[in-house]
Amino acid sequence: MVRNVEEGNVQDSKGAVDTTLGSEEDAAALGLVGGLVSIDYGFSLMLLSVVVIANDGNWAPSDGIVYAVFLACILCHGVLASSMSKIMGKLQTTFVVMNFVLILATIIALPIGRGSQRNDAHFIFVELSNLTTWPQGWTFMLAWLSPIWTIGAFDSCVHMSEEAANAVIAVPYGIVFSIGSCWLFGFICVIVIAACMDTNLTNVLGSSFGQPMAQIYYDAVGKRGAIALMTLLFIVQFMMGLSITVAASRKTWAFSRDGALPFSSFFRVINKKLGHIPFRAIWGCVVLGAVLGLLSLIAPAAAQALFSLAVAGNNVAWGTPILCRLVWGQHKFKPGPFYTGRFSVPLGWTAIAFLSFGIVLSMFPVGGPNPTAATMNYTVVINSCVWGGALLYYALSARKWFTRPKTTLALDDLSETEEREITGAGPVVKGLEDHAV
Repeated sequence: MVRNVEEGNVQDSKGAVDTTLGSEEDAAALGLVGGLVSIDYGFSLMLLSVVVIANDGNWAPSDGIVYAVFLACILCHGVLASSMSKIMGKLQTTFVVMNFVLILATIIALPIGRGSQRNDAHFIFVELSNLTTWPQGWTFMLAWLSPIWTIGAFDSCVHMSEEAANAVIAVPYGIVFSIGSCWLFGFICVIVIAACMDTNLTNVLGSSFGQPMAQIYYDAVGKRGAIALMTLLFIVQFMMGLSITVAASRKTWAFSRDGALPFSSFFRVINKKLGHIPFRAIWGCVVLGAVLGLLSLIAPAAAQALFSLAVAGNNVAWGTPILCRLVWGQHKFKPGPFYTGRFSVPLGWTAIAFLSFGIVLSMFPVGGPNPTAATMNYTVVINSCVWGGALLYYALSARKWFTRPKTTLALDDLSETEEREITGAGPVVKGLEDHAV
């Protein structure tokens, strides 16, 4: 299915054309970097929870220590993404296998460890516990944020489309398969966890280990088992962060190639010596992620924005082209090989409704209807600045010169019909060597 992804590099791929339009580029970039930040921040909490368990809960990391671990993690991802491009495909396969190992370990170890102390079906499927100051109904809605974040990288296949063989088929099927697998195994995991967790949710959420999942593992399989499972969990989390680093850098590079981001001429340069990788885009994402991670030093509520940043940014990026296609692009739309036919328009409007719902959710603070500076959700501030800045940038400058995305297809490799379609769609870059160092 994927050819050049195993190389981890950026090369021309006939039939893979980036057609992203509009001002959603900045939202997409922020969404992906926000995803990277939230993953790596979660990694730091998981890693430190193992240290706390090993010390029997007698030690607690400060915010500074958490950020230091986070910073070390994101820097490691930058180094690995820059130096291991040739084996990235094999690493991805390893990541997938380890995910399944973790899932199997969880759904086997928890029921065995809890023995007969499992919860009934009413607790698993019906009971709703409200530990916030929001009304019961809105608390139920806010609970959607966790699964929305969990599936928040289902478009990762798209970021690698320019490195895939037969991308118009491989990418959509990759998305469907990944989401289907996530739903199935996630559903099983959630049921098992709900069946085996302590019914006193205050004890779970307020665990001295700093991670509810660490407490759930500890209650089921004891100290050594919890350390083993949490170690496997943070390793998988680290690998997931590496994957999103690669995806974020490729999307940043693609937008920079089109001139759609500030400092595009700098970030679109690829590095031939390291295997034709977007080295500058990789480290641009890492530096931006390190800056966003400073939110964790403000307050616990501010740290939660690291997770909702990804939701808000990605939902805007995904929803914008869908909305444009439904409202203004019906007469221009040409179905591709993967097409849902008469269900296309209803599915599109359903997607718009769901994505809009996610954007609204991501802006709300967890603490309640009257937030303070310490408890507010900083997602609304950061995203508003980015979205407003993107619109201002387009109004003052980009609208005067930006027409549509460029392609990296060599005209000599195209038929006359393909050449007319491509050149009519925008400027053509006859190869990447013009932007390589």
